[in-house]
Amino acid sequence: MIIKQRVKGFVCLTAHPIGCKQNVREQIGFVETNFTKSSNLPKNVLVIGGTTGYGLASALTASFGCDANVLCVGYEKQADNGRTATAGFYNSSAFLEYASLQGKYAKCVFGDAFSDKCKSMVADIVSTEMGKIDLLIYSLASPKRLHPKTGVLYQSVLKPYGKEFVSKNLVMETGVINQVTLQPATLQEKENTIAVMGGEDWRLWIEFLSQKNLLSANAKTIAYSYIGPKFTHAIYKDGTIGAAKQHLKDTADSLNVDFGSSGLRAYVSIQKALVTQASSAIPVVPLYISILYDIMKKSNTHEHCIEQIVRLFKKLTTKIELDKEGYIRLDDWEMDKVVQDEVARRWNIVDTDNVNALADIEGYKSDFLKLFGFGHGSIDYEKDIEEKANEKNVVFI
Repeated sequence: MIIKQRVKGFVCLTAHPIGCKQNVREQIGFVETNFTKSSNLPKNVLVIGGTTGYGLASALTASFGCDANVLCVGYEKQADNGRTATAGFYNSSAFLEYASLQGKYAKCVFGDAFSDKCKSMVADIVSTEMGKIDLLIYSLASPKRLHPKTGVLYQSVLKPYGKEFVSKNLVMETGVINQVTLQPATLQEKENTIAVMGGEDWRLWIEFLSQKNLLSANAKTIAYSYIGPKFTHAIYKDGTIGAAKQHLKDTADSLNVDFGSSGLRAYVSIQKALVTQASSAIPVVPLYISILYDIMKKSNTHEHCIEQIVRLFKKLTTKIELDKEGYIRLDDWEMDKVVQDEVARRWNIVDTDNVNALADIEGYKSDFLKLFGFGHGSIDYEKDIEEKANEKNVVFI
């Protein structure tokens, strides 16, 4: 099959297995070059949402940096009937292949991570093949959730809350800067978004594994979040997704109270703004990221997911520093005053005519396409290749 990129809106409908494998190979190379092993590292790591973005970077850092046994959970699809597999499937297949070549334990479970069935399957694998979990990473991003107890299907929305939001916006396909007006979410939409993207499922994972006695003494668990600058707060921090992220933090705090006697510590890590499949769907954010990229690349402080997670894992081997609200901050270079002042200056003057001078549009597009395995100069995209991904060490639910 000759696989071409097919972009529609904020998603690419195809993925390239060789390109995704190249992405994984490059990330592994960064980990092996930049992560120093120590005695205070997790040995058994579970990553919920470990097939793309920060979750994938976490799995790779745990495996190739910490030499940990790694089990990932994701919702991915194999190639079928003329369609390619999802990028996450190709990423996982490459991860599992490289781990196997080095004699490392790695496995992926593909199914609905919100379901009791998935939790039971994971528990069985952990108990029979791994031992107790030292580190649980929660990096799940989904537009909807079927509640395992009530059977209610919740749908999340990316909307402001309280009042409409008017802002500049970048139409990535054309490079045009327009004005977008987003209507506020209803209370029900806000609550639905919290049900999907908040901390309830994270807590259910911790409770289930604890009941099965599958969490080690002094285990750690980390969920990923984002805050961002003030001019994106209406759509993010103060919007429906922000409400869900606040619920995530509240969940961490309650986990520390309820499971503190067992030594469990729950953290929320605030990450840098990056091009991911999730962030690409949020209005206004692509323009902000494009401006941010240009500034941070020129100041040599730009990081991708793997650089961020390697930095996070290094923090985990020492005393973990928290800000006054109890967050781990990996967005410190992004939120540096000099950087944000320059972002604000450019934001105020950016328009269609000058956007290419003020923002790294090509860098954004390149990172977006690479999420799906496209845009690598060394790959022949005219070549007929096998679209089916290797399923070794993959468990389907």
